[in-house]
Amino acid sequence: MFNRNKVLAVLAAALFVVSIGISQETEKQSQDITKNWENFLHYTVISNLDLAKSYARAILENNPDPVQLHTLSRENTTGYQILLRAADNKYDTELAGLSQKLLNLIEEGGYIRRSDSDVIFQEVQRLSSDTQRGKLNAIERLKSAGEYAIPFMLNALGDPDREGEFVNIAGALPQIGRDAIRPLAAAMQTENAAVKSEIIKAMGGIRYPQSLPYLKYVIENEESADLRQSAEASIRKIDPAALNVSAAQLFYQLAENYYDHAQSLAPAEDAPTANVWFWDSEKNQLTREPVNKAYFYELMAMRNCEWALKADESFGSAIGLWLAGYFKAESAGIESMPKYFGESHASALVYATTAGVEYLHQALARAVKDSNTHVALGVIEALNKTAGEKSLFYRLGTEQPLVQALEFKDRLVRYSAAIAIASALPQENFEESKLVAATLAEALASNSQTTVSDALIWNENIANSYALRTATVMLGLAQTRNSVIDLSLAQTALINATGDERKEMQVLAAQTLSYLKSPAAQGSIVTMALDTTNELDVRISAFNSLTNSAKLNASMLSDDMINRIYELISSNETDANLRSSAAAAFGALNLPSRKAKDLILDQAKG
Repeated sequence: MFNRNKVLAVLAAALFVVSIGISQETEKQSQDITKNWENFLHYTVISNLDLAKSYARAILENNPDPVQLHTLSRENTTGYQILLRAADNKYDTELAGLSQKLLNLIEEGGYIRRSDSDVIFQEVQRLSSDTQRGKLNAIERLKSAGEYAIPFMLNALGDPDREGEFVNIAGALPQIGRDAIRPLAAAMQTENAAVKSEIIKAMGGIRYPQSLPYLKYVIENEESADLRQSAEASIRKIDPAALNVSAAQLFYQLAENYYDHAQSLAPAEDAPTANVWFWDSEKNQLTREPVNKAYFYELMAMRNCEWALKADESFGSAIGLWLAGYFKAESAGIESMPKYFGESHASALVYATTAGVEYLHQALARAVKDSNTHVALGVIEALNKTAGEKSLFYRLGTEQPLVQALEFKDRLVRYSAAIAIASALPQENFEESKLVAATLAEALASNSQTTVSDALIWNENIANSYALRTATVMLGLAQTRNSVIDLSLAQTALINATGDERKEMQVLAAQTLSYLKSPAAQGSIVTMALDTTNELDVRISAFNSLTNSAKLNASMLSDDMINRIYELISSNETDANLRSSAAAAFGALNLPSRKAKDLILDQAKG
């Protein structure tokens, strides 16, 4: 008969045995890691590096617990210094590589330990311990947790059922230090006046400039006189001069510091990602969005620009910096922006093309100053799409950012700037017009060869794109008879392009040359038209360009070239379409009647 209780007892016993086995195996693994760690340090110190490396490999192959390694390193600070030196060993790359892997695991263990929500929750409770030692230990562990401790501490401050803990938690809040500021700043949006008051006091207690714009924003916008006074008191502890600066300006300055990757604003090194903090007004609590460190600074620069505009909607400088920050963020090469942007969030170029010219030039001036190719290219592309002549030559003080871009170290920016200016078909003379023509010539002749100044990968596709864009814009200048940008300065490059391997380049070059009053220009078109190695449609197009050149400039050809065209026309072996286009060009040259007479008589029957 089936005995359910006996079966359950057997299963429980079996599970107990298995759990003991797992526990013993885990304990053995932990002991092995500890022993291997000690041996690694010992043999590293006595310079027996082969044995040291073998123990390092044993640790790594044993699937070590990062938290255990972190604990071992904390317990033996001298050993940790030995590991750091081993990772920097320039004479034994294998030892250095193994040591670096151990360091990475130790950092991972530190991150896991300090961000453990269960541990943080318990330490917040221990702040109200009956013993002073218990409180001090809790504070130290919460300081180690840094920004991760703040949501738990603020939740406790705002919980009516934990009112008895309020004083102890509020007292510990400023002791968390600088890492607390980003989540505290986001939490300034709370509607709980008591919690907000403690946040303001904590910022003053931490005494770090990053808090200043948020505190000044309270002074400018908070209805509560008590909170405004508290914010003023905190600012006086950090930097009293900030009281005379607007919140918008302070946010803008902080945004610039983020944009410039100020080391003082760096995210935690041991974490795999960085955190952007938000206030959830519905849940009345902090939330965080982990983001890639590759664009963390740029995202924070953008957020502070947004706050600058919230503080003062007329603070236009924040728009230019926001655009620069967005282009710079995109340059990190991350496939998508963080989730908080939303799926339908537009690209930087979309925002740039809808922004005013003033803001685009602000972003471009910053890119030129910083030699940032990605930002400069993005802004110039937006200017090229939307700006006219006057907009392109916009001045910021005494500077013209787009003109300055003509001397940028990276050729892509120089070429893009020249193309943008030429595309606007400028009508008023400017000093750098010759530089534009020279840059267009350089771009037209560009090839796939890279140079040390190229910040981006320069390859054949990019070279082709710029060369063809340049040829197209040069034709536009020629067709409109633009007198500002002298294309004769690019004549050599255009003539060389008629012999290019790319058909489109040949055709565009010949069409442009047809507008130049130059024997060399007209002669190169004929050479292209007569070259039998060129495809038939290219030769026909060349004769069409010769027709245009002849109409505009009359004949500037040598007798030899004229005779060769005549021979082509008079030959019965010439393709009918080619013969027709050659004849039209010949007629447009308006030559003396003798050649026309010979052509007629040569075909006449006795």
